Amino acid sequence: MEVSFSKEIESLRLGAGDTFHGEGILAITKALLQSGVAYVGGYQGAPVSHLLDVMVQAKGYMDELGVHVEACSNEASAAAMLGASIHYPLRGAVTWKSIVGTNVAADALSNLSSPGVTGGALIVVGEDYGEGASVIQERTHAFALKSSMCLLDPRPDLGVMTRMVEGGFRLSEASNMPAILELRIRACHVRGSFEAKDNVKPAVSTRALLENPAGFDYMKLAHPPVTFRQEKLKGEQRLPAARRYILEHGLNELFDGKHRDLGIIVQGGLYNALIRSLQQLGLADAFGASDLPILCLNVAYPLVPEQVADFCVGKRAVLVVEEGQPEFIEQEIATLLRRRDIQTKLHGKDLLPSGGEYTVEVLAGGLTQFTASYLPGPATEEARRWLAGNAERRKAAAAALAKPLPIRPPGFCIGCPERPVFSALKLAQQQIGNVHIAADIGCHAFGTFEPFSMGHSILGYGMSLASRAGVSPVMQRRTLAVMGDGGFWHNGLLTGVQSALFNGDDAVLVIFKNGYTSATGTQEIISTPHEDVKFEASDKGASIVHTNQTIEAALTGLGVQWMRTVTTYDVDTVRNTLVEAFTSDFDGLKVIVAEGECQLERQRRIKPWLASLLKKGERVVRVKYGVDEDVCNGDHACIRLSGCPTLTIKDNPDPLKVDPVATVIDGCVGCGLCGANAHAATLCPSFYRAEVVQNPKWHERLLNSFRSALVRALQPA
Repeated sequence: MEVSFSKEIESLRLGAGDTFHGEGILAITKALLQSGVAYVGGYQGAPVSHLLDVMVQAKGYMDELGVHVEACSNEASAAAMLGASIHYPLRGAVTWKSIVGTNVAADALSNLSSPGVTGGALIVVGEDYGEGASVIQERTHAFALKSSMCLLDPRPDLGVMTRMVEGGFRLSEASNMPAILELRIRACHVRGSFEAKDNVKPAVSTRALLENPAGFDYMKLAHPPVTFRQEKLKGEQRLPAARRYILEHGLNELFDGKHRDLGIIVQGGLYNALIRSLQQLGLADAFGASDLPILCLNVAYPLVPEQVADFCVGKRAVLVVEEGQPEFIEQEIATLLRRRDIQTKLHGKDLLPSGGEYTVEVLAGGLTQFTASYLPGPATEEARRWLAGNAERRKAAAAALAKPLPIRPPGFCIGCPERPVFSALKLAQQQIGNVHIAADIGCHAFGTFEPFSMGHSILGYGMSLASRAGVSPVMQRRTLAVMGDGGFWHNGLLTGVQSALFNGDDAVLVIFKNGYTSATGTQEIISTPHEDVKFEASDKGASIVHTNQTIEAALTGLGVQWMRTVTTYDVDTVRNTLVEAFTSDFDGLKVIVAEGECQLERQRRIKPWLASLLKKGERVVRVKYGVDEDVCNGDHACIRLSGCPTLTIKDNPDPLKVDPVATVIDGCVGCGLCGANAHAATLCPSFYRAEVVQNPKWHERLLNSFRSALVRALQPA
């Protein structure tokens, strides 16, 4: 059961005369429908995952419009969907996360860009930079340059963003080039409003089927010898057509200012931060009107040489605000200015950082240097004081602390079924010695943080088993690959398992089977339990039983001979199974399927169910764990083996002892890991398991009264 987007789905039905209010990514979704999109696909991943999530959950409404929605197994399969737009006048859109997704889709995108498209093809890519980004700091811009794809980077304003979706489709059709729409996290989550339009039913759709396929045309294939002709078309026809469309339809925006001898050229996605930083210098008012002329590039590629030249000519200096490296835009502008013998001084990465996110403070620092050279005065000094004040406030905050705040790295959710496996692996390595661990993208990547600190490499989603292939032959001890079920279906089945079996590799693979692609928002996959999942209530509490064996069946069908399925929360069993895998005489791939439902999804299932039982007055048992303070010896081995946020420390209640004791705080979901760890590692017996019974039976009330009376009688006066 995924997060519900019922409210968001209703806003997709808005039409002419209505005003849309909401987030940027939902506005993009609405704009796709207003543009007459015929098919939508993609692979989930923040910050754009809501687009596909909403479309999937709105299947009923999509069927009404005739829009086909496909939840793809990876980015490559999503990009391949766009092949529908090569021959047919179909507008298609696909979405995925950032450059890493674009890299996975590279083969299909290159073969799409070469023959070009007839119907508009739009790729919505979520991209971000800086310390808060969750991916490598590469740029989709490079891919647009390499394959000659239009790249839109809209100003974070809902009206502009929706206009760029519609303009992106038209630009794609006018130039026959696929178009990429790049969105940062801030743009995805910016809130605002725009005047909605009626949704457009596509002329060719699931409700208006094509009678016959297109005739054969070898020029529509990215295949020699026509690929050479296709490359010539890119430079001779497609790029000029794109530039004409950008200029004639005003996709880029020009904002005038009183200091016309200076200027700023900015990527559209950075416009809001730029205006805010200009306000710090007194060079923009509260409504966003700038004193410096600004050329806002809602289309970052291709640039229109005439537009850039006209903006720069006659100016003393122009600052290019371009996030990421290399500075593709700055270099291209420098080249076209010199070719036209325009001697305007050009600044960019000489004043702004080469990497990282361009926050307001970062931009203000670069703008201060720029204005100090060309526009000295009170504004520059005021900006310097503001920046210096920020630095002083940080120093004051640090000085107010007795000592630096402890590092708090991200970690597994409370009750996550993957944490016990790393606890078991920690214990197993005490028996077999340290092993090389190939980590992977997904929730299990949190195992690279303390207290586990496990994982020697992360080279791609579902690529862990493949990434250990070069290490295994030179290791005395077997290597271990960790993979999630999302990564298994995304890439791991073929690049990892199939390859290891074909080559007869002797390695160990642990697959976390939590039922979802949890790291991207708990979207459903082929191994997600549906009809075969059931609730069970017993004296021991509520549980959910899974019987989906798709992963095991796929592994068996592929030829895996050594396979074990374990329950993740049984640390002792998992530890013993790992030891068996590393010491077995079997020479070949050994797979351990560690099964345990994603705790977030489990809670979303259980809470409404338990609430319905309580409402009917039925008996409900909730498990709670705690620590006996009198037994705890204060060595905290349990914490080092678990890392659960709800297992922490507090002052020792015994005045004769100085070591703090372990304690379980509110938030515990009763997964039982702390007790399982204590048993598997033979720790102190300080953990207890309690059952909180709501709506107990009459005999339970009577027994509880007797027990309470007996305890009171045994207590000293």
